[in-house]
Amino acid sequence: MERTDPRIQRPAPLLLEGGREFTGRIEAADRAALKAAGQKPVTIVPAAAVPEGGEAQAGRNGVRWFKRLGAADVRSTGWVDRQSSLDAGIAAAVAASGLVFLPGGSPRYLAEALRGSLVWEAMLSAQAAGAVIGGSSAGAMVLCEVYYDPSAAQVLPGLNLVPGICILPHHDTFGNAWAPQVAREARGILPVGIDEETGMVNDGPAGSWTVYGKGVVTVYPADGPRAYRDGERLELPSRSPQRR
Repeated sequence: MERTDPRIQRPAPLLLEGGREFTGRIEAADRAALKAAGQKPVTIVPAAAVPEGGEAQAGRNGVRWFKRLGAADVRSTGWVDRQSSLDAGIAAAVAASGLVFLPGGSPRYLAEALRGSLVWEAMLSAQAAGAVIGGSSAGAMVLCEVYYDPSAAQVLPGLNLVPGICILPHHDTFGNAWAPQVAREARGILPVGIDEETGMVNDGPAGSWTVYGKGVVTVYPADGPRAYRDGERLELPSRSPQRR
């Protein structure tokens, strides 16, 4: 059994989004995260976009978006792979952040690049100091106990910052099709579908999340799916995060 990270003893701010980040009605979720982040810097980690060559654009989009929302200090890291994860300067910048945001792309590339890296250690340190850790689509998927890799049609171990769940992003367009396989192969894990331009933040009591944005968040308990809309709260499994 993996040991619980001693730095994470209570729920810390988290932001999970279903895709089409940096646009439209997802603004409400991002504003909630910025409020929780305080005056500390916002750091975009666009590594998931590397396989398609879009990491630079994803970083620029994130910087522009959060500045438009009022953040004074926003930067995009140069971290994109295992090699650059050895850069202590990049890790230090991540650790000093008030919000660390992972945009979409390839969940498998992102999970494998982050796992055991200095950047992941820096994210855990930032969270222990009160920072918001957030992600959209692939960025949200890898933060959970397991994630679905659409390129291989496999359910794989995530980084387990959010135990007990598996995020199905783009739920209103194609992510809903993954739910049956996740339910079959990941027993004891709750599938959670998040529509595009929609997010949720654990800004309520322990285990309680608030839905923000255009669409709905759909959970898949054994007795049937339930949908939650903008402003509604939902309860997710409450277990101590474990490091992976």
